Amino acid sequence: MRFFEDISIGLRREIGSYTFTAEAIKTFAAKFDPQRFHLDEEEGKNSLFGGLAASGWHVGSACMSLLVADGQRLAKEAAARGETIAVWGPSPGFRDLRWIKPVLAGDTVSFVSEVTDKRVSSSRPGWGILQGRTTGTNQRGEQVYSITSTAFVPMRGQGG
Repeated sequence: MRFFEDISIGLRREIGSYTFTAEAIKTFAAKFDPQRFHLDEEEGKNSLFGGLAASGWHVGSACMSLLVADGQRLAKEAAARGETIAVWGPSPGFRDLRWIKPVLAGDTVSFVSEVTDKRVSSSRPGWGILQGRTTGTNQRGEQVYSITSTAFVPMRGQGG
């Protein structure tokens, strides 16, 4: 992971893709969001979604899993080059979570994150705060998911 000074507004990162199978949709829904249109194909077909729909929380969880995996991959690559790895802090939150279109069984969603703002933290010396927008687009090129989030990022020589 990069240090605050090494990150510029507009930096874009392709995080990866996830295919929402009927089995995965039902398994997630049974445990975390047991609504009828997430659990049964016929109920999904007869709903406003028009098919078995993934829970929005499932879409967000898949995005987070890919985000973490990509960060771990980037950190391993940087370590292999002998670079110092910046250990990011927690996220103080998110806003503007949007489930724009239904994600149906068989859809593959590709996620991209882009840095939209950055500032030095006024409350935590040695840290910056990044804001980014992450979007998910299905195989038809339709945006289905969007979230704006923030994260504490160490400044060079201060953390990591």
